[in-house]
Amino acid sequence: MKQLDKLNSIFKNSTGVMMLFLFSLHLSAQDQNAGMQPETSAKPVKNTFESNWILDNQSVMVPIKGTLEMDIQHRFGVFNNGYKDLYGIMAPSNIRLGFSYVVINNLQLGFGITKERLQWDLNAKYAIVKQSKNGGSPVSITYLGNIVIDSRSKENFVTWGDRVSYFNQLMIAHKLTDRISVQCSPSLSHFNNVPAYKDANGEIQNKLENDHFAIAFIGRYKLKESMSLLVNYDQPLTQHPLNNPHPNLSLGIEFVTSGHAFQVFLGNYQGIVPQSNNLFNKNDYENWDFLIGFNITRLWNL
Repeated sequence: MKQLDKLNSIFKNSTGVMMLFLFSLHLSAQDQNAGMQPETSAKPVKNTFESNWILDNQSVMVPIKGTLEMDIQHRFGVFNNGYKDLYGIMAPSNIRLGFSYVVINNLQLGFGITKERLQWDLNAKYAIVKQSKNGGSPVSITYLGNIVIDSRSKENFVTWGDRVSYFNQLMIAHKLTDRISVQCSPSLSHFNNVPAYKDANGEIQNKLENDHFAIAFIGRYKLKESMSLLVNYDQPLTQHPLNNPHPNLSLGIEFVTSGHAFQVFLGNYQGIVPQSNNLFNKNDYENWDFLIGFNITRLWNL
């Protein structure tokens, strides 16, 4: 019970302030819309993005109520070994299988498992504000949060709580034209346990901070109705004692139908769980540490 109380306290500390801010922002937006549109409700802009996923990040989009989603995400190895592992295609890869469901309007709940460290994730996504066509909000704002549990054997941990990490992200997007959409996404990652070392005095020192701030920038250019170019950049903000993570740059193309989205791209994130990518990325795009990745999304309306 003491361990569960400790985990609950950590979770509240990392999410409470952000959730309070989002709730007040939502109420403020409602009041503004009510004052500006006394007679006609603002109509939300449709299809800011075509999918829940934009390469290595999620978008502001939340499907309609009753939508079941299945995600398959795959990352090959980096190109560096050349033909030895067929430019990473035959190298050890990472994969995630996930499912989510929109339980009420604007709220999606999901779970998944990732090959890297056998991480189980539970996630929630809520569309707070939607960009409007006629005088409402100029942007769409969505909150994403998760809790991740490293399910490897107990020999890898001192306490059960060392398995746990959290991720909070605020996604702010604007559809500029029918073809161009952009998004900015600040985030906070928290790990209960981070790598450590013994200093010259024999004392344990953390190599990384437990909390990590980062920001992601996303863009989409729609080539035609079913195909788009995508770009994503992730910049770490927190400075750590040792082993600062590298930023991520990914470029790709997306093909969509009414129920599917397929994205194939080049990037230097090999992780898929967002807090693991943000804190532990060692691939440097300046050294051409790129790899091939793809996302497959399937939707069912139940």
